[in-house]
Amino acid sequence: MTTITLGTVVPNFTAITTGNKSIQLNDYLGKNVLLYFYPKDSTPGCTQEAQDFRDNYVQFERLNTVIFGISRDSVKLHENFKCKQELPFDLISDSDETLCQLFDVLKMKNMYGKQVMGIERSTFLINSEGVLVHEWRKVKVAGHCLAILEKLGAG
Repeated sequence: MTTITLGTVVPNFTAITTGNKSIQLNDYLGKNVLLYFYPKDSTPGCTQEAQDFRDNYVQFERLNTVIFGISRDSVKLHENFKCKQELPFDLISDSDETLCQLFDVLKMKNMYGKQVMGIERSTFLINSEGVLVHEWRKVKVAGHCLAILEKLGAG
């Protein structure tokens, strides 16, 4: 699977989400799809990002947008995180890194003085026709959710 670029149709994919549901991207044609990749459940930055999306969820719904958080954590870890944070959207387990590779979010990072491969916090907006229309890479959590809402409102 190759990586995707702005302005192209995102290939249909199947993923396992919280609730042990199998979803396909094409199930959401007619809606905007927001995919946000994050390093790990229950870490401070990832928790804040999830809470920001949770707290603004109704606004995303009004803008015809579904949200999926994606990390390499297991569905079981995702279930705990979703429950603890009361997230109204599903989380995708990408333990085989298929989506991470498709969206090119795996990067070398320094962790406690060691080089490790990890997810670079990134968000992708797919429009109602399945086209990748915007991407945010090297995301800083503060203000990110509101920037996405502004983009959706302007689009």
